[in-house]
Amino acid sequence: MSKRTPAIGFIFITVLIDIIGLGLVIPIFPDLLSELGGLTYGEASRTGTRLVTVYAVMQFICAPILGGLSDKYGRRTVILISLFGLAVDYLFLALAPTIALLFVGRIIAGICGASFTTASAYIADVTPPEKRAKNFGLLGAAFALGFIIGPALGGLLGAYDLRVPFFVSAGLTLVNFLYGLFVLPESLPKENRREFSWKRANPAGSLKQLQKNPIVMGLALAFFFIYIAGHSVQSTWSYFGAEMFDWGTKEIGLSLTAVGIMVAIVQGGLIGNVTKKLGNKKTIYLGLFFNFTGLLLFSIASSELMLYFFLAVYVLGGLAGPTLQGLISSQVPNNEQGELQGALTSLMSLSSIFGPLMMGETFYFFTKTEHYFPGAAFALGAVFSLVCFILCYRTLRKIKEPKTEDIPSPASVV
Repeated sequence: MSKRTPAIGFIFITVLIDIIGLGLVIPIFPDLLSELGGLTYGEASRTGTRLVTVYAVMQFICAPILGGLSDKYGRRTVILISLFGLAVDYLFLALAPTIALLFVGRIIAGICGASFTTASAYIADVTPPEKRAKNFGLLGAAFALGFIIGPALGGLLGAYDLRVPFFVSAGLTLVNFLYGLFVLPESLPKENRREFSWKRANPAGSLKQLQKNPIVMGLALAFFFIYIAGHSVQSTWSYFGAEMFDWGTKEIGLSLTAVGIMVAIVQGGLIGNVTKKLGNKKTIYLGLFFNFTGLLLFSIASSELMLYFFLAVYVLGGLAGPTLQGLISSQVPNNEQGELQGALTSLMSLSSIFGPLMMGETFYFFTKTEHYFPGAAFALGAVFSLVCFILCYRTLRKIKEPKTEDIPSPASVV
């Protein structure tokens, strides 16, 4: 198997099926938490964001470990173990009778969900530095397509029974595991592997490695803050729709499908053309402008039509992500890609520890206070988007811009 030529398409399908499984369960959480705990949507949002936080804490701890292990034993083995564990977790969640057991399930999912670290390292293994941004875009396209299919199907299945999406997700993840077992080749040759080190395979150690390169550190911090901003949407979108427009699982699923379609359009054709015409720096600045503007507009949306119109602005913020990830990846050698992607995943997970709590509590406070403002979390996200812009400006001015005809065509998740 390891002698077969690695193909980007294999990892694309692996990530796609994984994201469909994840997207399937998103629309059901507001109603599931309300049913299990007798909670209002505001209270359910607090519990929901704490579930996300537990997941993120475990991913923060485990991502560098899995990244380091993949640098020593190869990407394929780590991906397969993670997928099998995730399938078991979905079955556990499907049968969990209490909110407390949902938390246990999210702990398991956080450990196994760090497989995205290894998927990113896989992309770096099989791609030359000048084309990594483009192929990281395929990973982003898999996310977008998965979030088109997953939430729509989850919303429909959840309307029938709130537990069905968990069983379907378990089945898809097992299919994903079998696909990887029999089809996915190894991407990291033995001569490019390095010894595993506990000193480096932990959040503190992996983040310390970033400090060795000021450009990597600056862009990584910007990466962190754009993910914090993104949690204003990820953590409150479903609850905002339920609060403002009385959405149920079906409406939430369809709205997330609309998000996926728009992201896929941006990733599928627009980003490459914009990057070729404007170059990396201007593309990042333009993407951050749309991100900031979209979040501000979300905060004042008073109708579903406005929300969907503003969504078209927000998804253009995805122009910024691919170039950031591509530039960071190009700064380290192949045998440290797992460690690097583990560090980036830890930063993303760190944002998922603080972001959901911050945004969930903001949403809760402004739906319970006399100063009623359900869009407050979106406004807060815009502030963090502005912080990201400042960090990018301070770091990118140190980088010489290559000629635009030499810039690859990337895409990324929003």
